Amino acid sequence: MKFHKKQKTIGTITGVHPRSKFGLVKLRDNNIVDNFVEKPVLSDWVNGGFMVFDKRVFNYLHPGEIEHPALVRLAKEKQLSLYKHDGFWFCVDTYKELEDINKVWNKGKAAWKVWA
Repeated sequence: MKFHKKQKTIGTITGVHPRSKFGLVKLRDNNIVDNFVEKPVLSDWVNGGFMVFDKRVFNYLHPGEIEHPALVRLAKEKQLSLYKHDGFWFCVDTYKELEDINKVWNKGKAAWKVWA
């Protein structure tokens, strides 16, 4: 919230580095496989799904639309900020991802558990 207020934009989205769903193949110049990097964290930013807006956002939301077109309009008018979150983040869009994160929890290695 402090970052959002400091930015003075209508909206702020949380940017995170996604993990590739695939292992990457690293090649040498002669198309010989050098090595594999299994599901690396990418350097690009994606919308991590946590967002803060002030009430002016309702001027950008149109009936029947999801939030993405409004975010595009805000960005075009330089009214959307990105809070860079370098901490733990995990996407849960599929049943497999839910199973994966539950395995982490059940092993007692939940990086997001910050309470005693």
